Amino acid sequence: MSRQSWVSTSDETLAVTRQCELVAVNRTTVYAPHLIAEPDAQELALLSLIDTEYTRHPFYGSRKMTLYLRDLGQAINRKRVQRLMRMLGLAGMAPGPNTSQPHPQNKVYPYLLRGILVTRPNQVWSTDITYIRLPRGFVYLVAVIDWYSRRVLSWRLSNTMDSAFCVDCLEQALQSYGTPEIFNTDQGSQFTSAAFTDVLLKKGIAISMDGRGRALDNIFVERLWRSVKYEDVYLKGYASVSELLLGLTEYFVFYNGERKHQSLGYDTPDEVYRTGVGGGARIVDKYKETEKTSSEKMAKTEAGNRGSAVQLREKGDHLKLDALLS
Repeated sequence: MSRQSWVSTSDETLAVTRQCELVAVNRTTVYAPHLIAEPDAQELALLSLIDTEYTRHPFYGSRKMTLYLRDLGQAINRKRVQRLMRMLGLAGMAPGPNTSQPHPQNKVYPYLLRGILVTRPNQVWSTDITYIRLPRGFVYLVAVIDWYSRRVLSWRLSNTMDSAFCVDCLEQALQSYGTPEIFNTDQGSQFTSAAFTDVLLKKGIAISMDGRGRALDNIFVERLWRSVKYEDVYLKGYASVSELLLGLTEYFVFYNGERKHQSLGYDTPDEVYRTGVGGGARIVDKYKETEKTSSEKMAKTEAGNRGSAVQLREKGDHLKLDALLS
């Protein structure tokens, strides 16, 4: 049952606008069906090429992606590439304008993780959305991950990038695993929406948001997407949403309970989450204060957007720096 069906246009005690706010749906989708325009064959091919190349090189922005597609013989301009990348929810990792765009009326929270040492499960969770292509279209996948153990706590599929399926995913994680101390997202409108942030605020969870154009601030979810696509989606070539749903269900069981992670000392996320041993992360500020321009300092003040994730592994009483991921 969709959230739109929860709204009654004949209810005289509660306005439709208020009902839509409570269930986190757009009012226009209640009055008229929200039809998803299927891309044509050429556009699907372009989406497929962009998705594959971005998974290989997530630092590619629209300029490099346009050059890449032209090298393959595609007659395409940057404006169209930008539109297709927005459709997929993609942005290059290098700092720059026009990446994750919050809704102008939504509050953007500062980035809280710079200099933070993640030393236990449920200290920091984060979420993100990725695109998965199918033969006749595409869907979006959202997941919530625990930073300490890399465990996938919940996930959802949707054919639209609205906030409803993100809220469902968040609520499932909270119901199943309790509350984290900090929850990190990007500045996308799904995550800056009141429907999403209110769930966190009511639980007393501190909200952290990546700096604009700083995809590496959420590196563990970015790595998860690469694993999901190369280890499952690309290999199996799912033909339908139902096949994808069953396949991802099996994959995430494998990812959490069987797949050995080098960064976890070749243990599984389930084991590290359960024991609280062998995981961790640290956020490193790679920009020296003296090297920042005044505009960067202002951006830091407003959005706290300078920091990148570094993996840590416990060895005895010491935390070992495994890799600089920025």
